[in-house]
Amino acid sequence: MENILSEIRQALQDSIDEKTLKNGQNFFKEKIEFYGVKVPLVNKIGKESFATIQHKPKEYILGLCSELWKSGYLEESFIACNWSYFIHSNYETKDFDIFEGWVNNYVNNWASCDTLCNHSIGTFIEMYPQYIAKLKEWTKSDNRWVKRAAAVTLIIPARKGLFLKEIFEIADILLLDKDDLVQKGYGWMLKAASEAHQKEVFDYVLSKKAIMPRTALRYAIEKMPQQLRAEAMKK
Repeated sequence: MENILSEIRQALQDSIDEKTLKNGQNFFKEKIEFYGVKVPLVNKIGKESFATIQHKPKEYILGLCSELWKSGYLEESFIACNWSYFIHSNYETKDFDIFEGWVNNYVNNWASCDTLCNHSIGTFIEMYPQYIAKLKEWTKSDNRWVKRAAAVTLIIPARKGLFLKEIFEIADILLLDKDDLVQKGYGWMLKAASEAHQKEVFDYVLSKKAIMPRTALRYAIEKMPQQLRAEAMKK
């Protein structure tokens, strides 16, 4: 286990881009630990490394992912997210506890949050929809990333027209949250849902527009026709 982690870390060290290193922090309000490697190259390193372990047991791979998360480095979290998604056909219900542990203990920025939730956890929820109940529990967390995760996990399913009722329920709970990254998260979820259910999402936004934060509202209506956007934005 240590060998492959060392090889990945060396590959990341060898791939540092000075401009990325200099400007990377600009995308985050919170202090981020990162090597300064461009994302396509991070993904390439992760994919090439995965080829050497893809035949290992799922538990071994998820254990490696946990070690990558523990490092605190942004690029290592991206590789962990990619690896956990690569094995999605083998997900079992017991794996949710591992994903939840990552969200609770290691996610500390929007990029890691969204990468994990859009792909690994979103796919898990499609496979085991009963776990949406867990997402609703996440909305009550004191941790901004856990609350954002509750919403952004449903973005890919939302684009497919899935889970509309549950999406509105999660939006209801997060509606008045004062954190802009939570507002953007559930607004993005509603925007994704509007791709398959434009009328329903528009009606929902209109019914809440007196109290919905403008940040969330703008995200939710972004893909709608101009006429609908104008109506939703009217004071």
